[in-house]
Amino acid sequence: MDLEDGQTYAMQGSGKNPYQLKNVGGVYSCSCPAWRNQSLPSNARTCKHIRKLRGDAAEELRLASAGPLKPLKPAGSEDVTELPILLAHVWTDDHDPTDWWMSEKLDGVRAYWDGKQFLSRRNNVYHAPDWFVAGLPAHPLDGELWFARKQFDRASEIARTQGTPDRWKELKYLVFDAPDAPGPFEDRMKFLQDGASAWKNPFTTLHDHAPCKGLEHLLEELDRVTALGGEGLMLRKPKSNYERTRSSTLLKVKRFLDREVIVTDYEAGKGRHKGRVGALWVRLSNGKECKVGTGLKDKDRDNPPAKGSIITVKYQEETPDGLLRFPVYVGPRPDGYPDAAPTTSKSAAPVHAPALVASVPPPTTTKRYFECVEGGASKFWEVWTDGTDVVTQWGTIGTPGRETRKSFADAAKTQKEYNKLLADKTGKGYVERPRE
Repeated sequence: MDLEDGQTYAMQGSGKNPYQLKNVGGVYSCSCPAWRNQSLPSNARTCKHIRKLRGDAAEELRLASAGPLKPLKPAGSEDVTELPILLAHVWTDDHDPTDWWMSEKLDGVRAYWDGKQFLSRRNNVYHAPDWFVAGLPAHPLDGELWFARKQFDRASEIARTQGTPDRWKELKYLVFDAPDAPGPFEDRMKFLQDGASAWKNPFTTLHDHAPCKGLEHLLEELDRVTALGGEGLMLRKPKSNYERTRSSTLLKVKRFLDREVIVTDYEAGKGRHKGRVGALWVRLSNGKECKVGTGLKDKDRDNPPAKGSIITVKYQEETPDGLLRFPVYVGPRPDGYPDAAPTTSKSAAPVHAPALVASVPPPTTTKRYFECVEGGASKFWEVWTDGTDVVTQWGTIGTPGRETRKSFADAAKTQKEYNKLLADKTGKGYVERPRE
């Protein structure tokens, strides 16, 4: 079996969740630790899962075509793990953007031209072909290797591969600063504009910046860019210097989406989070699972949302694989259902699901209505609790349906059944809708 360009394949390994195998332009990757932790260019890596899929002979032939590998680190700087470049903070809506320089946030690979070669933020070399860099100046440039909107993975694969120079024809180098040029940002941009025509490099372009007229202008531009598939915007403070650190003179503006997901499992914490939850595994409405580790406060790690409960996460976009990019935990479902487990001490913090405990019957919940329309069937399902009873109503859309009521001995068992039914139905494709 093999994968077409852009195709993915889920292969079950020894863990709970399957590994994702992917082919991007002939570069095969796997989400397993064995592939991710190799210190080789991506096109020179393999693992047992890729070999199992494609066969040893096909893999050996692919790896041989990568050619002799070049050093990942620039000569003499092997110990430098982080390149000192200007990094951004996140913009908040209490910050007035008027007169700041506004540009589209590129969904590409940050690339620092040091006058001889491209370097990544981690001080690794991007081995661009000679014809791609021909004519670029001897002074530093700051920019991104970019393919197209929503094509970060492809841009990243091309930049990190070796032995496939023709693929670089798909990339553009978009320049947005000149780190060593003197003066504030406006002077540095003029320096670039005056010199760019002399480079005569067809793959390099100066990135556009425009003054922001205010909050309304910023939001309008954000809507326009995101509607085109862009990632967001960048704001640069007028008359600001190039600081080789994370600075408040550079702000990134992104629009996060949000959705509700079901908690399915926990991942044990490490380091200062050892002994409590490090991340939540959640299931999406498409049946796929992903990990949410950002946004959890200490109290959330000590008392995580119960397995089967519904939480809200925010994220930047859905990946082509149907997963969430940069998911961030927001909190339990806004209506309070279901909530986290009772408080426990840090020393006894659970890594597995804590039991739901209640000394009084849960209140009657508002009816929640779901529909599933697929395969020629149009079904509805409604659920609520009445004291310690779990009540469901179900049938074909447009009919009264049938009602089922189950009684339980205590609130904990009622809640558990309620959680189980919700997780089961949403996992089967039922989508919550307003009751007409």
